[in-house]
Amino acid sequence: MGNLKKILVIILRVGISLTLLVFLFRQVDRKSLFEIIKKTDKFILFTGFFTFFSGYVFALLRWEMLLRALNFSLSLKRVVISFSSGIFFNLFLPSTIGGDLMRSLDLAAHTKRPKEVVATVLLDRLSGYTGMVLLALISLGIGYKFVWEKSIILPVAIITTLLIIILFFLFNKHAYIGVSRLIHSPMAGGLNRLKNQIRNFHKELHYFKRHKGVILNNVLFSVLIQAITPLAFFLIALSMGIRLNAIYFFVFLPIITAISLLPVSIGGLGLRDAATIYFFAKAGLGKDTAFAMSLINFFFILAVGALGGLVYVLAIYYRRLQHHTSSAIHKT
Repeated sequence: MGNLKKILVIILRVGISLTLLVFLFRQVDRKSLFEIIKKTDKFILFTGFFTFFSGYVFALLRWEMLLRALNFSLSLKRVVISFSSGIFFNLFLPSTIGGDLMRSLDLAAHTKRPKEVVATVLLDRLSGYTGMVLLALISLGIGYKFVWEKSIILPVAIITTLLIIILFFLFNKHAYIGVSRLIHSPMAGGLNRLKNQIRNFHKELHYFKRHKGVILNNVLFSVLIQAITPLAFFLIALSMGIRLNAIYFFVFLPIITAISLLPVSIGGLGLRDAATIYFFAKAGLGKDTAFAMSLINFFFILAVGALGGLVYVLAIYYRRLQHHTSSAIHKT
């Protein structure tokens, strides 16, 4: 029954993504859309891709930083393999949660320290969200003359408030005790899995209290990583001949990213495109142009995901080869 429910949820999310994409394609001039993509400056576009790819490199180093703080004796190669599995499965599973789950399972199976691995992944995701909010606030403060309107301020206020609530309940002792009592009450009897996740995550967070420098560096890394996404988008726009103030990208992209994280579609597909069209219309871009930018960005995601899949598949083959070699030596 549980597996059937999961399958139905995935089918629903795929349906939402496809419905949104069909709707958007009907809203634009498809001939004009593909003509815009065809005429892009390929040098600037490749520069945009490598800029985009560098964000994943920094994200890998950010996670590796947390793993080192918990005294994981892992080679960079092994971290790359687990990280690549997350990138690959992000293409098919809902939001980025699916990819996080896969890299957690892969590294936990290797290290036999599942709770600590999950803690690093969750803290890695939390620091990423913190960096996204900080970038949105900084960009809004710098470019308020260009984007100061309710439809922009409200989403930034929502993602900021959500971050404050999460940090308050995770790091405030009294708030955590209150939440623990609530989820351990008889009325919350069916939430055993959630109870254990919250308890384990809070317990593992205490390891990082002795590594405040690591947490600070992690957040700084996150701001840098989050800044790379709008920069890559900006380069995509330049390759299309669009001359738009960069501040729009740095304000809009954190909001668009937050919307694409909602677990109602597959990998944010459809949601990301609709949000891109909506927000960049406020900067004067037509639907065709904004949709073209979003599609090119999706091709970037697809290319990096495919590369992650290649690394992951080759790693599986390598591990099996090692296993067979080891077995053969043992028999002799």
